[in-house]
Amino acid sequence: MVPPLTHWGKHQARVVGARIAAAAAGEVAYEPDRAAPVPQVVFSDPEVASVGMTEAEARDAGHDVVITRVPTSAAAGTGLLRDHVAGQSQLVVDAQTHLLLGATFVGPEVAELVHAATVAIVGDVPVHVLRHAVASYPTASELYLRLLEDLPREFRRPRA
Repeated sequence: MVPPLTHWGKHQARVVGARIAAAAAGEVAYEPDRAAPVPQVVFSDPEVASVGMTEAEARDAGHDVVITRVPTSAAAGTGLLRDHVAGQSQLVVDAQTHLLLGATFVGPEVAELVHAATVAIVGDVPVHVLRHAVASYPTASELYLRLLEDLPREFRRPRA
């Protein structure tokens, strides 16, 4: 079930608009082969931001998954946000395809991290490619580097 959030409604409106415009032009609108993952943020203290599948959802869907989890304080940039950074950050990666299935971030201002994970999921970007996305220093986005470094070594190169 997709949560009834404003940004999901805006996405659906863009899809419907594209369908109407394509039909008016006698064309067929591009339709992705799967539903878009809906990012969610709980603006609590600390914030909770997530997108895609949780570990349990991925396993229930039949995925063999690898989980990588680090303290949100593992990135130098999070220390610029607060003196004490509480929280954990996690990626759910498919063990066969090496694609990101889900991400959850708990900590100060982690809402800013969830869009990059959303793009990686929608774009089917394998984690060996994500490892080459250079994070700005010092920022909380360095968490991605810590999370990706924590994956098994065989995830660092293309699948055979």
